[in-house]
Amino acid sequence: MPPQVSLSPEQKQELATIANQIVAGGKGILAADESVGTMGKRLKNIEVENTEENRRVFRQLLFSTEGEMADCIGGIIFFHETLFQSTDDGIPFTQLVKDKGIVVGIKVDKGVVPLAGTDGETVTQGLDGLHERCAQYSKAGAQFAKWRSVLKIGDNCPSPQAIQANAEVLARYASICQQNGLVPIVEPEILPDGAHNLHRCQYITEKVLSAVYKALNDHHVYLEGTLLKPNMVTPGHCCATKFTHEEIGMATLTALHRTIPPAVPGICFLSGGQSEEDSSLNLNAVNLCPLSKPWRLTFSFGRALQASALAAWAGKAENISLGQEAFLQRAKINSLSSKGEYIPSGDTSEASNFNLYAQNYIY
Repeated sequence: MPPQVSLSPEQKQELATIANQIVAGGKGILAADESVGTMGKRLKNIEVENTEENRRVFRQLLFSTEGEMADCIGGIIFFHETLFQSTDDGIPFTQLVKDKGIVVGIKVDKGVVPLAGTDGETVTQGLDGLHERCAQYSKAGAQFAKWRSVLKIGDNCPSPQAIQANAEVLARYASICQQNGLVPIVEPEILPDGAHNLHRCQYITEKVLSAVYKALNDHHVYLEGTLLKPNMVTPGHCCATKFTHEEIGMATLTALHRTIPPAVPGICFLSGGQSEEDSSLNLNAVNLCPLSKPWRLTFSFGRALQASALAAWAGKAENISLGQEAFLQRAKINSLSSKGEYIPSGDTSEASNFNLYAQNYIY
């Protein structure tokens, strides 16, 4: 017996249109959805107090950047607090962003909790009340959403239980989002913690993505109205063997070829603690890889778009323009990388080459 059709043709068309708008040629996503605690760690690094006003001022710095920002950024993921904030002039951030032709997104998960019966693995919570939250966020101006699941590589990890549990919650989240007119970003992040090599990461990435797309299919999620936010295939942070950008690009694209249906409009990689420059170079290598690419291959970076901007701003009003210049420079570089057109500048600045890795990273 065929499944009940839950989305109308008009709903499907709207979801597909939004998804394609976000990843239109040369555009990616600014992930500005850090929680209060995570944003506090970023501000502490530049000796700025973690207050709501300081968080608002930095997000305003990013969102109000002029010039070619809208040519590079197709969507911005907001945190709940930020979605309801405004500029100094009283313009809602959502309106500021939309006026630039950028799509507003929102983080909707509630973080990870321990998964009983596993070796320290987790599953993401937040399905309770998600329908109501999605309706609220849609009314507030959001058109897409993000949910992050986290897996790790170890001797017995990820376990089949963790893979299946996280695939199921991602699929249920995606279905609920689409019912509320939001394009779901599906994010099954495999952490770079550990000493595993590139080939081990590729193997695990393929296993995880296969399970995720099986679950999405089981829950009748409309793939043309989704985006994927995966990790790039990289060696573990403590791996002694060094791999080239080209090897990382080939391993990443091979894993995607084996698991991701071409119906998905775009794949927006997370930076996963790589430096700003390494994130851009690896994205560029993926796009230069001599394999077919039926999806847009672009970015959804947080740390790798903001590190230089934070360092340049340093919490000082007189440095706002410097912070915006640094942010726009990284946005332009990643736009080029999403088209395989980035020619490395040889930038040796501390901020752009600083390793952004954090063990067991919590967003």
